Amino acid sequence: MLTLSHISKTFNPGTVNAKTALNDLSFHADKGDFVTIIGANGAGKSTLFNAISGSFMTDSGRISLDGKDITLMPEFKRARQIGRLFQDPMRGSAPGMSIEENLSLAAGHGGWMSSISKKDKANFREKLALLGMGLEDRMKQPVGLLSGGQRQALTLMMATFNPPKVLLLDEHTAALDPGTAEKVLAITKQIVEENGLTCLMITHNMQSALDLGNRTIMMNSGNIVYDVSGDDRKNLTVNDLLLKFKESVGKELDNDRMLLS
Repeated sequence: MLTLSHISKTFNPGTVNAKTALNDLSFHADKGDFVTIIGANGAGKSTLFNAISGSFMTDSGRISLDGKDITLMPEFKRARQIGRLFQDPMRGSAPGMSIEENLSLAAGHGGWMSSISKKDKANFREKLALLGMGLEDRMKQPVGLLSGGQRQALTLMMATFNPPKVLLLDEHTAALDPGTAEKVLAITKQIVEENGLTCLMITHNMQSALDLGNRTIMMNSGNIVYDVSGDDRKNLTVNDLLLKFKESVGKELDNDRMLLS
């Protein structure tokens, strides 16, 4: 489904500020996989997503999606097949446009100043009701007036309105309070399962990394140092993950943000 073969990326090569962000990394996800990704700051997690989405070209290696080589495909073309949510709830939607206008854009039916059919409005209302946030009664409201959790849930719906082949979730609940984050994660799980999406989710919460999805990978220094799924993953604890990190990297994880989550 999604295959990365020996991809590498170094920023500022040949200078004192050279930083190898991806180091001969290889990875494969089957259709329907829900992979959670953990690692300390600077491990290469977001850089991995940037490589997959086409935010930059890798220095070497190959990326393929459904058997098609997309290594040199520009980001705007990949966006038709790869959906992405970011940590910042303000990204991914147009704040000055209404909820229904944003959904109309996501559906490919135009947006601001475009006519929205009664059928589309009914469809939007039905989908919004599934979020359980009351947004179906506020479709004329500008998205900029929504709370962070409401906006992130809406953005998730927009990114999957026309289900992508791959959904990338880049710590999409990190900026939310714990209660809201839990609700958005539940919505995430529901949408991914209902649409049979192939999903990669970066998280700093190690418990969420074990509770969600069917596979967990751990990154360090631009590569995957641990990859676990199936029965081996089922009975893992957060302490087990910390031990695996120490075994793989040779030192203890010192990321307070992850340890305290």
